[in-house]
Amino acid sequence: MISFFRRLIGSKLGAFIGIAFLALIFFAFAAGDISQHGGLSSLNFFNGNGTKIGGKTLSDSEVESRIQRVFETSRRQTPGLTIGQFLAQGAVPQLYDELVSGIALNEFAKDQGIFISKRMVDARIASIPAFHDASGQFSQSLFRQLLAQQNVSEDALRDDIYKEMTAKLVAVPAGLGVRMTDSLVLPYASLLLEARAGRIAAIPSAAFLSKEKPTDAQLAAFYRSNADRYTIPEQRKFRYAIVDASRFTAAATPTDSEVKAYYDKNRAQYAARETRSIEQLILPTEAAAKQAAGAGSLAAAAKAAGLAVTDLANVTKADFAKSSSAAAANAAFSAPAGKVVGPVKLELGWALIQTKAVQAIPEKSLESARADIVTSLQKQKQANLLSDFVAKVEDEIANGGTFDEVIKDNGLAVETTPAMVANGQSPETPDYQPSNDIRPLLKPGFDMELDDDAQFAPIVPDQRYALLDVTDVIAAAPPALAKVRPLVEQQYLLHEGTAKAKTLAEKLRGEIAKGKDLDVALKEAGVALLPSQKVAGRRAELLRGDRQPPAEIALLFAMAKGSVKTMAIPGDRGMFIIKLDDIQQGDAAKVDGLVDRVRQDIGRVVSIEYSQQFERAVERDLGVDRKPAMVDRVTQGLRRLNGAAAQ
Repeated sequence: MISFFRRLIGSKLGAFIGIAFLALIFFAFAAGDISQHGGLSSLNFFNGNGTKIGGKTLSDSEVESRIQRVFETSRRQTPGLTIGQFLAQGAVPQLYDELVSGIALNEFAKDQGIFISKRMVDARIASIPAFHDASGQFSQSLFRQLLAQQNVSEDALRDDIYKEMTAKLVAVPAGLGVRMTDSLVLPYASLLLEARAGRIAAIPSAAFLSKEKPTDAQLAAFYRSNADRYTIPEQRKFRYAIVDASRFTAAATPTDSEVKAYYDKNRAQYAARETRSIEQLILPTEAAAKQAAGAGSLAAAAKAAGLAVTDLANVTKADFAKSSSAAAANAAFSAPAGKVVGPVKLELGWALIQTKAVQAIPEKSLESARADIVTSLQKQKQANLLSDFVAKVEDEIANGGTFDEVIKDNGLAVETTPAMVANGQSPETPDYQPSNDIRPLLKPGFDMELDDDAQFAPIVPDQRYALLDVTDVIAAAPPALAKVRPLVEQQYLLHEGTAKAKTLAEKLRGEIAKGKDLDVALKEAGVALLPSQKVAGRRAELLRGDRQPPAEIALLFAMAKGSVKTMAIPGDRGMFIIKLDDIQQGDAAKVDGLVDRVRQDIGRVVSIEYSQQFERAVERDLGVDRKPAMVDRVTQGLRRLNGAAAQ
């Protein structure tokens, strides 16, 4: 709720509210984005003066590098994201601001003698999931391996984490303990109860479509200016070779001696044994247990005491001893079925025990167990042989072997894929559907670089792997105009129709603002238009579930009573005319708990505001002079690169 509510009350928090000073840098590492790219600085786009922050200077190349890193992280989360869309969200000024603030806070901390210990940094590194092994524990070897793969030094990682922790240590306390008064919160809480009624009319661009087709020059100019709309995300082609555990079926067949050795080692598993289904009732005192024992059944005793019986089905004596005690197990397994035994002293009280059923399991001979043992041993040996084979091939690659060489040497069959985007769709082959083998390869394949060595990716862990090689990377770019000409032509006509719809909408808006009724204005527009639609509701309904309301409805809740506004319909589909007819104020003081709930939400926002104001005060104290020209240089350089990719 708070993100939309904050927009309603004029907050400066925006789409990047989750990027708190240098925290995003750390989380990029934590998410596995610990790579460093050559980037734009190598193209000499950026060569201006840096931003002086205390004893540090933030250079153009540092800003560019960080933006590239954050963009790559964002693109993994949203595979279709292009650099143009990323820039349109205000990424460069936002990340520049956060970098400046983070460095300023670290310089301030240094001046005040505030430092983070190496142990705290170690603890933060150990908490990063990317460095955990299969057991969930921090792995030093995995840590070193990941840093080496991404060409990131341990010192660089530690420095980023140190800065992030220091910035939080200095800035976060400035926002602690915020408590907003009722007189301040009440107006905002009452906004949630505010009800509005209005009308919305649509002027569709389809009503103004020209019957004349656009010229080649017009279409080409429109296509160039709207390249982002048609850009196809980065595509990749793979070749891969499947290695399955079934490859080792013959070699993994256990011998008779291996089967017998396994049987002898696990003889207790096949020996005759007894299991029991047991009920147990635990009471706090021995006296209470003795009194309950006379009830005849544990269920009746439990009901009388307001307790519940614990049911244990088909447990062995050893298992029951682990869950209760050896004395309880001896008592339970020596008594006949149906008899209540006890009380028996346990750590948490006194137990009454009753056996409900006894199951006698006869001994299983070697011959009767052979099939199960063969299956178990064969599966284990297949997994071991597969693991050894994968390790052998990886060693061959590490020693300089190429994909083609290891494929030939090990008799593997190669398969290829068409060019695919990150979700497995192929723009050039619309009917293509990635197989169950290919789907698990998409993420590792899109994480690899074109010049990386081939690597194994699991399809089914311990059963099926693929030796994966990236053969081609096609940068995100719009297709040739000829391939999408019918679509572009249709959208060009809609775009031109929207321009005419806008002209009419502005004309009608002026008439309505002077007192003409909305529906009358629509009838007299000279174009066949549908009548307006009535809309009404409370502001709180828009915020339910933190969902994003339609833009035209959100605008209705930002207008003055009696006013009329126009708004473009997304996708060049025309224009809206929106008129607000009535506003009914709410009173949150009459709704139990609402003021307190809103107080918590606003308190969190104000806490962030206090921290941000503290950051600005630190920057003023350090004499930081932000460089808008630096933001422009970085943005333009990224746009040039994006434009080059689109051509």
